[in-house]
Amino acid sequence: MHLEEKTLKSEPIYEGLIFRITHDTVLLEDGKTTFRDVLWHNGGVCVIPVTDNNEIYLVKQFRYPFGTALREVPAGKLEKDEEPEVCGKRELLEETGFTCREFIYLGEMLPTPAYNSEITHIYLAKGLDFSSQKLDDGEFLDVEKIPLSEAVELVMNGSIRDGKTQIAILKAARILKI
Repeated sequence: MHLEEKTLKSEPIYEGLIFRITHDTVLLEDGKTTFRDVLWHNGGVCVIPVTDNNEIYLVKQFRYPFGTALREVPAGKLEKDEEPEVCGKRELLEETGFTCREFIYLGEMLPTPAYNSEITHIYLAKGLDFSSQKLDDGEFLDVEKIPLSEAVELVMNGSIRDGKTQIAILKAARILKI
C-alpha cells in the first residue's frame, strides 16, 4: 500500500451546482488515520485558438475570488458525462464566436491535486472561422487577439496568472515552434 491511502469514511459537507465537498477519513500506509477534505468537480476544458498568423485569442473576465479581471484562454466546465471535445468546441463558440477546422488535444492538467478532483483538458484550435459569440446568461467578457510570442512573454513575466492559460500558451508555442 505504498503511496496509497484507503478511504474509510466519506461525509458529504456541501453539494452545489458546480462541485461537491466531502470530509473523508483515510487510512495511511503506516496504519494511522487522518482526514482529507475533497472538492469533487466534473472537470473542465480550455481551448487556445490560434490564427494562421500565430496570433491567439484570449478572453478577459472578472474573477470574483481575486476581485479582478484575468486574461484566460476560452474555457468551461464539463457537464455530467459530457465529452471534453464537445465541451471545448461549445466553449470556443460561446466565448469567442469561433468554430475551427482542426481541434488538437494537448493533454490534461490537474489544477490543484491536493484537494480538488478537477481535470482540465487542453485543446489547440486551428483553422478558425468566425460566426457569432454566444455568451451564457450573466457571462461578460472581452476578447482580445495577441501574437502567441507576446503571450509567451506575458506568461513568463507573470502578467498572465491563470494556470490553464499558462500551460496552454506554452504547449502551443512549443508545438508551433514559436
